[in-house]
Amino acid sequence: MRIKMGTVVPKMGTFVHLIDKPIDYRKAMAMALHEELGSTSRAIKMAMRWTGASERTVKYWLAGERGPSGDHLIALARHSDAVLFMLLALAGRHVVEDEGD
Repeated sequence: MRIKMGTVVPKMGTFVHLIDKPIDYRKAMAMALHEELGSTSRAIKMAMRWTGASERTVKYWLAGERGPSGDHLIALARHSDAVLFMLLALAGRHVVEDEGD
């Protein structure tokens, strides 16, 4: 029996802004990436450049099916404020920038 192979287009919908407690890591990272990059093929290419990850891997991240780990997560946080803030929120480490100094 032959297994049908192909590209699955992730479901994309209205972006829900950062909530106090994100649902889970994969969905939270997908939310942050959509906030930073949007949901176009340009977003995939940008995340690929930032991390060195494959196109399929980035599509999984954007779909919320898998989450970035290790070096990829660090590279994303280096380039994306949304990913960094989401990671801090997941860790319970909310950082407030001081504008008065």
